[in-house]
Amino acid sequence: MGGIFLGAIFLFIGLVAWGLAALRQRGRARIFVLFGTWSAMYGAGILTGVPAVVALLPQRLQAAVPYLDTFISYLILVVGLLAFLELSLGGLRIFIQVMILVGLGIALAGICFFIFAGSNGKLIPYNNFLATCALLVLATVTAVPRLSRKFLVLPNRGVLEVGTLVFTAEALYVNVTRQLGYRTPQLFDYLGFAVLLLCFGYVVIKMALAKESQLLSIENELAIARDIQNSILPSGVPALHNLRITTAYHPMTAVAGDFYDFIPVDQNRAGFLVADVSGHGVPAALIAAMIKVAMQSVRSQANNPSEVLRGLNRALSGQLRGQFVSAAYLWMDTENHKALYSAAGHPPLLRWRDGVLERIESNGLLFGIRQDSDYPVRDLPLRSGDRFLLYTDGVTEPENTAGKSFGDSMLEQVVRNNRSHSPSELSGQLLSEIRRWQPASISQQDDITLLVIDVV
Repeated sequence: MGGIFLGAIFLFIGLVAWGLAALRQRGRARIFVLFGTWSAMYGAGILTGVPAVVALLPQRLQAAVPYLDTFISYLILVVGLLAFLELSLGGLRIFIQVMILVGLGIALAGICFFIFAGSNGKLIPYNNFLATCALLVLATVTAVPRLSRKFLVLPNRGVLEVGTLVFTAEALYVNVTRQLGYRTPQLFDYLGFAVLLLCFGYVVIKMALAKESQLLSIENELAIARDIQNSILPSGVPALHNLRITTAYHPMTAVAGDFYDFIPVDQNRAGFLVADVSGHGVPAALIAAMIKVAMQSVRSQANNPSEVLRGLNRALSGQLRGQFVSAAYLWMDTENHKALYSAAGHPPLLRWRDGVLERIESNGLLFGIRQDSDYPVRDLPLRSGDRFLLYTDGVTEPENTAGKSFGDSMLEQVVRNNRSHSPSELSGQLLSEIRRWQPASISQQDDITLLVIDVV
């Protein structure tokens, strides 16, 4: 009855650990899977050693019990070492990896002996010797504070220390007494392993809770960062005579390296900036915030795209720490029917006019390459019916299942197909086409920023 009860408990612990692993993200579920497998294997080994349990099994499963016992006897050490490997660092990690390889070799040979020769215990002494060596090393490392700090990742060293020392003491006592001819109750083995397993499980849960707390703190900080970034973006589009403007801004992560801004001068004149910081996430978002600050220094030169870009480049140079920024700036004057355009390593400006889609390029160097760089300017006459698109490469770079980018051709096709639609309708359709292009299983691959400006 004791074997049945303890075997069921160990199996139940294994099932719970597997359930927790299923609820966690893939990268942090491995230790729960290993811990659950370790416990379930031990529980199964106990139950298959109880004749009453084996007798209840169907005839075919009864025939498989010796095979299961052999697999568990040889491989439970390997699984336990893999679980400890998740907590180890440095030299201890290398030692455990070597033990795992040796254990796998012994297990493979022992299982082959059983399958082909019918002997399931021929290499068990070697397996036990390997287990004793590994256990003594782990007990020493956990018991010595200096070693545990150096070689283990533990939220609570004392608990695992108790578990390993109790199990080590029990294993040594049982082995010595059996060598002297004394027979100790099997219950000692069960209880010793139960103490080790429960202590190990406690450490695993503490680590999981600590990581969850850390992740929650990071998520809260990212939420604050997202709110701050949203606050530095324009709250709306400028109200300008003869222009219809819409924007789309979709970060890949909580915060983005894309940025856009307006410099409205009056109801007839305004500047439009789109920028894209290399990389993603918080570092890129911090540089995007720096661009917002740098914009204050160039507002007085809003009608000169070359000077706007030169001023931003000077303000950012020395602050980018190896990152780069592409940017495009469009100045529009509806009173005098003209526009000026310049860019810094940015995708081309698109202009739709009279059924023709034109790619307008006027690029200088990316921000962050050279402090003093020139940015050529294109003079663009404005006509009623013109449509302009400023965008970042997140619009054209998404890939489909074949690895093909959305690309300029697809972008141009969507613009042509929606030439009679409003700017907001074109923007919505373009985003829908991009989402349709990407596989549903793949999340957004880059930050997306789009400005559509119609001259009416």
